[in-house]
Amino acid sequence: MRFLLTDEQRDFAQVLDGMLGASGTPAVVRSWATGDHRPGRALWTRIARAGVFGLAVPEQHGGSGLLPVELTLAFEELGRHAVPGPLVETVAAAAFLERLGGDTAAKEWLPRIASGGAVLSLCAGAGAYGPDAAAGVEADAADPARYALDADAADAVLVLQGDTASRTDAHGPVQSSLDPARRLARPLDGTVLARGPAVSAATAHATELARLLTAAQSLGLGRALLAATVSYVKQRTQFGVPVGSFQAVKHRLADTLIGLEFAQPLVRAAALALAAGSPSAGREVAAAKVAAGEAGYAAARTALQLHGAIGYTEELDLSLWIRKARPLRDAWGTPADCRARVLTG
Repeated sequence: MRFLLTDEQRDFAQVLDGMLGASGTPAVVRSWATGDHRPGRALWTRIARAGVFGLAVPEQHGGSGLLPVELTLAFEELGRHAVPGPLVETVAAAAFLERLGGDTAAKEWLPRIASGGAVLSLCAGAGAYGPDAAAGVEADAADPARYALDADAADAVLVLQGDTASRTDAHGPVQSSLDPARRLARPLDGTVLARGPAVSAATAHATELARLLTAAQSLGLGRALLAATVSYVKQRTQFGVPVGSFQAVKHRLADTLIGLEFAQPLVRAAALALAAGSPSAGREVAAAKVAAGEAGYAAARTALQLHGAIGYTEELDLSLWIRKARPLRDAWGTPADCRARVLTG
């Protein structure tokens, strides 16, 4: 199995990194958290022009075909720069529509997704899928309905429940989560798009892709947090020396780096397995999700501890990254859910 990136893949990631680095994402995140989606939609268009959403859309609908490896590279950069919005959900919705087949919905949405003209959210199942209570909203045992991410910003929400797929433009009240830029709402009843076993199969495929891309986001987020923390401990001094020279601080940073380095090949291997249609792809994706989610969350805890009290302040841009770590760890399958998937095969 080849884990090394090609020159073209590395160039794609570097170009995307440069574009996002010049886009002022902290201001975009803060606007998104208040419900002002205009800066986020403008950035969404630039991301689409870079070809990111086309990586999940077939060529006949204006895309490049489903390329999981390139998608993970893109979403690692999106996580590194804390880009807000239902990025994972839109790509997973595209994968669902492509796998489901049928011309009507595919022709309506896939070209718009590829061009950046459509933002979709996705709410999958009453089981372990989708942004839900783990993202900071209290669960209601009597009502297992799931929440859709950024339903207020989306052009439509796809609701996948068992063997039924429906589309809705209506949703309940927007609720905050642990990350203010991850705004959750319960989708309301909509129009049925399809029923049958094909829906269940397409839902499973979309869920695996969503888990993989969320893992890639966590990996990128963790690397950004580690880089920011290393830079800070070189500047902060105690007893007349940088705190980064303390052995305990070095050990904490080393442990964080090891976790991220361990997660990266699992993410790459899962992408290759998904691209090849391997029977083990579901287990490999779940393993990658656990490793990357836990590594990103550990990076956030390290950043918070080593930055001291200022790590809690909203004025510091670092807080925008820290608040995303736990929701990303738990979205599209908590660590317990994914470990169970690995064990059950």
